[in-house]
Amino acid sequence: MDSDLFDVSNKVVIVTGGLGQLGRQFSLALLDRGAKVAVFDARVDDVLTSERFGERRTDPNLQFFSVDVTQRKSIETALKSVVAQWGNPNALVNNAALDSPPNASAAENGPFETYPEESWDKVLDVNVKGVVQACQVIGGQMAKADGGSIINIASIYGVVSPDQRIYEYRSQSGEAFFKPAAYSVSKSALLNLTRYLATYWAPKHVRVNTLTFGGVANNQDEEFLKGYCSRVPLGRMAREDEYNGAIIFLISDASSYMTGSNLVIDGGWTAW
Repeated sequence: MDSDLFDVSNKVVIVTGGLGQLGRQFSLALLDRGAKVAVFDARVDDVLTSERFGERRTDPNLQFFSVDVTQRKSIETALKSVVAQWGNPNALVNNAALDSPPNASAAENGPFETYPEESWDKVLDVNVKGVVQACQVIGGQMAKADGGSIINIASIYGVVSPDQRIYEYRSQSGEAFFKPAAYSVSKSALLNLTRYLATYWAPKHVRVNTLTFGGVANNQDEEFLKGYCSRVPLGRMAREDEYNGAIIFLISDASSYMTGSNLVIDGGWTAW
């Protein structure tokens, strides 16, 4: 077996939402394997970078950029800095995303018929427009350089509907609770954006794939965990480090003939 098959050393990788739970994992996994990682995040400050990366934040192969993915100019400015420091990017991980958290307002987690327009716009703005613009700017740069890999992070809720039964326990307190539609719609949109760009940029040797993930353990309440895990054939939520291998795979030459695909890693959720 070729020992260099999964090599990502010296590759320049941009991770949007890199200060989030999974973005941090992706960034550290790449850094550990010799990649140069540019974290694009809307919340960059010394306190947060120290909290999320500790002593690793001073690694010369790790750089942080304050970026609003909904603003094209913000992405362009950060990319110029990346190129000036390290050269053209080899990979883009579109990880930045918004979802309505369980503690969001009652309106956000209420019935579909009254779901707030402003919440819809905010989620779609980041999860779809933000990915499109990152692809336009960063993917466009890779196309000019004749090669690269784009990974769009999606969700099981973009492939199948949320199982609203998991959230029924929330209604026992007297308030209606539904997993909102905006997140599902936004993640579903990425599936065909991936296919479109995979064919569009194939002549430029830019590969584009989707990673569809299941839920990640993050101190959720016991009732939610009980309902969610009962729907997973493997019987649990993912650990936050269990998606790192897929990121390495899709950036490395191990996936050199893979584009336009959707790699599902969900503990078996969508198999039922």
